[in-house]
Amino acid sequence: MSPVLAGVLQLLALVVALGLAYRPLGDYMAGVYSSKKHLRVEKWIYKAIGANPNTEMRWPAYLRGVLAFSAVSVLFLYLLQRVQGSLPGSLGFSSIDPDQAFNTAASFVANTNWQSYYGEQAMGHVVQTGGLAVQNFVSAAVGIAVAVALVRGFARSRTGELGNFWSDLVRGTVRILIPISVIGALVLVACGAIQNFSGIHEVGQFMGGSQQWNGGAVASQEVIKELGTNGGGYFNANASHPFENPNGLSNLFEIFLILVIPFALTRTFGRMVGSLKQGYAILAAMGIIWLGFSALMMWTEFAHHGPAFEIAGGAMEGKETRFGIGGSSIFAVATTLTSTGAVNSFHSSFTGFGGGITMLGMQLGEIAPGGTGSGLYGMLIMAIIAVFIAGLMVGRTPEYLGKKIGTREIKFAACYILVTPTLVLCFTAAAMALPTPPHSMTNTGAHGFSEILYAYTSGANNNGSAFAGLNADTQWFNTTIGLAMLLGRFLPMVFVLALAGSLAEQKPVPATVGTLGTHKPLFSGLLVGTILIITGLTYFPALALGPLAEGLAS
Repeated sequence: MSPVLAGVLQLLALVVALGLAYRPLGDYMAGVYSSKKHLRVEKWIYKAIGANPNTEMRWPAYLRGVLAFSAVSVLFLYLLQRVQGSLPGSLGFSSIDPDQAFNTAASFVANTNWQSYYGEQAMGHVVQTGGLAVQNFVSAAVGIAVAVALVRGFARSRTGELGNFWSDLVRGTVRILIPISVIGALVLVACGAIQNFSGIHEVGQFMGGSQQWNGGAVASQEVIKELGTNGGGYFNANASHPFENPNGLSNLFEIFLILVIPFALTRTFGRMVGSLKQGYAILAAMGIIWLGFSALMMWTEFAHHGPAFEIAGGAMEGKETRFGIGGSSIFAVATTLTSTGAVNSFHSSFTGFGGGITMLGMQLGEIAPGGTGSGLYGMLIMAIIAVFIAGLMVGRTPEYLGKKIGTREIKFAACYILVTPTLVLCFTAAAMALPTPPHSMTNTGAHGFSEILYAYTSGANNNGSAFAGLNADTQWFNTTIGLAMLLGRFLPMVFVLALAGSLAEQKPVPATVGTLGTHKPLFSGLLVGTILIITGLTYFPALALGPLAEGLAS
């Protein structure tokens, strides 16, 4: 079987698996967030934290819950790292330095999981399992909760109430993420991923020295790392490490985990607003972009340019032979079109255009299908922009799902789409202009610029993957990328929840013959075009200086 055919078959198998999971998972999640009943374990949690799950919240109260919970999480994770040297199960590792502890705490709470450290050389079992893995669950649940709040804004009328944050947080964790993670961890263990609490041990003599390996609860952390679109690996090699991702089957399963909740949430959206066709329209837009990027990435990496590429069957530099170009390309697109950031290959070693595709995927806003929750609310924001543009074309007040999109709603949507580009471009410009940050670049020229552009694109868009050539463990990068992650995560949520509150207060507008059919293929095409045009106008100059210049020169 040719490598190209193997890659295409993997993509088709993935599409089939996602299709089979789409309806049951989407309907189940809609039921979770619509149910009035509380499980016994959930009642214990509400009692422990002093929350009343039956109290409805307006958007300011919902936002305060999101920010308060996240602030406490950052503080807890920061302190846990700072005292690691005194904790049992630390494997002899010392406490984490203040700037790196801040960066890591911000990273995992913001669902980014950017790592400026070597996991197997810095974090013990307590921090990995009791700190990082816990944040993998709850940060993903926060994202889904905010998305559900926006969906309620569309579904409700003449009220500003968006549900209860604490109830949404607990239900997302207890009823969705934990059950799937238990099953997924068993699958990964069956594939060969490790799951233990062993210490550091030598495995042999190599090149005159010994090789030391850590154990760890890897399978359980790996599954929520992918399922919650987190991305932080137990080991520095991330999903290219055989303990995390042993073979081709586990690789395909991990890609499935990355994509399944973001895609299924479109059905949850359709079910909750009372029109499955609206969910299908959003799904179609996500699917077109994802399949298009996957095909483009495989074409770019399989293209033969010279004898070395022909012998290897394509651009094999930086890729694991057990995954090949197909498995690596599909994984790279899945992880950068979502907020996952896990990697099974080095994106810095991709072709110039291939590296540009990974960056562009993040710069779209990671909405195809995007992160757990963040992908859905990001796509709905773009849908509002699309109907506004359509309204301008025909001279009609734009409407979406029976709600008028007026000045207030457009201001919230515009602020949302401006946050991350501002962070990315300003921090990149500062890093290139100052004398010290460029010293962290491994490469010079266009590729060196791409390393820094990629880093801030990854941080501000809450992705977490790296170009693998930048030394980001410096005070400058730990601090600025940490700030980019926090601002890129929580500032957009402010505008999302404000928009949800504004929509929920409106009364429904009846559809007429002049109403744009947002459930039809025409609207899906308009939505895809709007996303590509807005992203292109925003980032093209920066991309031209980095990956485009490198790709054209090669």
